[in-house]
Amino acid sequence: MTEILPNQALDPARFRQALALHAAGVVVITAESNGEPAGLTATSFSSVSLTPPLVSFYVDRSSTTWPSLRTATRFAVNILAGDQADLATRFARRGVDRFAPPTSWRPDEHGSPLLDGAGAHLSCVPHSTVDIGDHILVVGLVTRADVIDGERPLLYHRGLFGRFLPHR
Repeated sequence: MTEILPNQALDPARFRQALALHAAGVVVITAESNGEPAGLTATSFSSVSLTPPLVSFYVDRSSTTWPSLRTATRFAVNILAGDQADLATRFARRGVDRFAPPTSWRPDEHGSPLLDGAGAHLSCVPHSTVDIGDHILVVGLVTRADVIDGERPLLYHRGLFGRFLPHR
């Protein structure tokens, strides 16, 4: 492990400002835990490996949703479509029932909530977790992928949600 000295690390505000320039895809991670749906918005989603098929995302240690996700035996990655900024915002808020109307969803065969209108759904089983800094890296093994409409994904850039417009 690398020792981080105080004068080596970048100021968190400056780090956040620089990272805001990196556009990221937006997903909502959902699971059923103790009979209740749980979910959160993530912009740290990434593919990890093709063989085996692994994906990852990060969760802030202070997340109030993480305790529910941590105990789930399965979870879903809902890859949001370009018109789902309101849904991403809803799942990023604290203290609201994220699954109440107007959120439209259905459980998959394992109980994981699948959000209607998403571009794709990935069904996963937990593979591993690693504590890193002030976040937890979560890796999942993908057991199923349903691609619905991947034409216009939702992106996060400079603190705002937006749509991707390809150059043709």
